[in-house]
Amino acid sequence: MLVQQILKSKGDDGVLTIKPGTLVSEAAQILAERRIGGRDGEHAEGILSERDIVRALAVRGATCLTEKVDEMMTRNPVCCSRQDSSDAVLSRMTDGRFRHMPVVEDGKLVGIVTIGDVVKARLRHV
Repeated sequence: MLVQQILKSKGDDGVLTIKPGTLVSEAAQILAERRIGGRDGEHAEGILSERDIVRALAVRGATCLTEKVDEMMTRNPVCCSRQDSSDAVLSRMTDGRFRHMPVVEDGKLVGIVTIGDVVKARLRHV
């Protein structure tokens, strides 16, 4: 199964992104409200996950919530294309120990796949 098939099954909600200058507290609120996790909506410069916020809280305490997301996000995330296979994506996620992968085409962010999306697609395929 290809990533493009996984993206189609998710619908066309687009990718929720936030600007680098956004406060971490605002990003955490959005993640909690929408149960998710990008940038300017066009490029995959970085990704901010719940894990990034929790690690920063553990190291720096609550003051990290007043930082900007670009200070905390994981820069240059591992990305895939729509033509990558679900097996290849699952392998990269497992090896890298991360759960979200931006989908990029011609340098532009076109979606996000999660490890849950990939597992669900593989189970449907089986």
